[in-house]
Amino acid sequence: MSERATRADAALPRGLRVLHVAAEIFPLVKTGGLADVAAALPPALAAQGADVRLLLPGLPPVLDAVHDARPLLPLGPIFGAARGSLVLARMPGSALPVYVLDLPYLYRRGGSPYADERGHEWPDNLARFAALGWAAAHLAFGELDVAWTPQVVHAHDWHAAMVCAYLAAHPPTPVASVFTIHNLAYQGVFPHEDAPLLGLPSRFMTPQGLEYHGQICFMKAGLKFADRVSTVSPGYAREIATPEYGAGLDGVIRGRGRDVVGILNGIDTAVWDPARDPALAAPYDRDALPGKAIVKAALQRECGLDEDAGAPLLAVVSRLTGQKGLDLVLAALPALLRDGAQLVVQGSGDAALEQAFVEAARTSPRSVSVYPGYDEARAHRVIAGADVMLVPSRFEPCGLTQLYALRYGTVPLVRRVGGLADTVDEGRTGFLFDEPSALALQAAFERALQAWRDPARWQALMRAGMEQELSWEGPAREYLALYAQACGAREEAPRRMPGG
Repeated sequence: MSERATRADAALPRGLRVLHVAAEIFPLVKTGGLADVAAALPPALAAQGADVRLLLPGLPPVLDAVHDARPLLPLGPIFGAARGSLVLARMPGSALPVYVLDLPYLYRRGGSPYADERGHEWPDNLARFAALGWAAAHLAFGELDVAWTPQVVHAHDWHAAMVCAYLAAHPPTPVASVFTIHNLAYQGVFPHEDAPLLGLPSRFMTPQGLEYHGQICFMKAGLKFADRVSTVSPGYAREIATPEYGAGLDGVIRGRGRDVVGILNGIDTAVWDPARDPALAAPYDRDALPGKAIVKAALQRECGLDEDAGAPLLAVVSRLTGQKGLDLVLAALPALLRDGAQLVVQGSGDAALEQAFVEAARTSPRSVSVYPGYDEARAHRVIAGADVMLVPSRFEPCGLTQLYALRYGTVPLVRRVGGLADTVDEGRTGFLFDEPSALALQAAFERALQAWRDPARWQALMRAGMEQELSWEGPAREYLALYAQACGAREEAPRRMPGG
């Protein structure tokens, strides 16, 4: 695993006021790892002395869950919403303050934060997420809450990126900005004709600003105008500066030079703890591993598989998409089953992939089990009960599944990309392969199978993974150092703007 040393070129500030802006947060709204980061990083920063608040869109699960809510001031009409308000509340189960942008016209609807129940993106997503960035900027300007203004705004992914453009369009302000890329493949691209809805000067709608191949790209707002840019692993930070992984924005990223850094995600080690996990049939830890065998047997029974301690149980807990390389698992599956393996899959996504896994389970019901959806407690049981966690991604910014697996003594088998390469050591904590092919995956599994057949070696792999430091404490220190750098950059230079 890569070293998570504190950056030496910036003093760690205490009491720094930081506003995190995100579209989702666990456990209220979750479509991927962004929600886990939004939930875990702010408390980790607060534990190290930062004064942290959140800004979230007023989606129904958010409004239903926050407590001690009180409206700060009315808003509207803005971005098509005739009325609304900014609400100050606290996150459930904690004292962490959260601003909720309550614009019923934009946010009070079903589906996901980004799409309806059928998976069709909301046609007004430009307005919905421009409003989120606008509110963050006006909090920074001191216009929405006179009692608290941030010194740093930390925007997560394209949904929050417009705050960086709105800050840049304002006369010089001391508020610094940090933009984190969680997945460069999702960029928030909209028709150029809709640019006037953003309320920005026309100079922002050029290639030096948000223009992207004749369209408007929210991701570029963060890449071009944030004082510092981070992504969720050092490996991915290097990869996205190349044409292969840069998703058309590699030139913009290279242009930011050393302003772009990679900071590995952590995990919430209180939530993910095999010794205290209420979802598991038995507790265990690295010094008392027998409980894991009980959890495995319980998972095999739950999934209708043969209850066989001698069968290596493989698992996939993932969105079923091409990015995740799950077609490689399907292609390799006959060979894996011939080697005596079992497979449990939890996830949904691409209809063809989902149906292919369901068909594999129908054909081999005692060896393959598929749950086409997401259930948090079940995910804990799958990750804990499996022997090997498959993460064969074509690209992976960080990946949390392999971190959960390490924590639970489940050996990761991953492709050598991004954060997977940063967090898994071949032959010590897991197994890696390079070529995105079924044959390469099979070869890595053969190496894993050799280790599996040697109980002492396998237990050493499990314990080495469980001994990793995976908490948010180290990453939080790195982010505090990055905030200090961003504040320094804000003091030294005027905010970048097109034509400036």
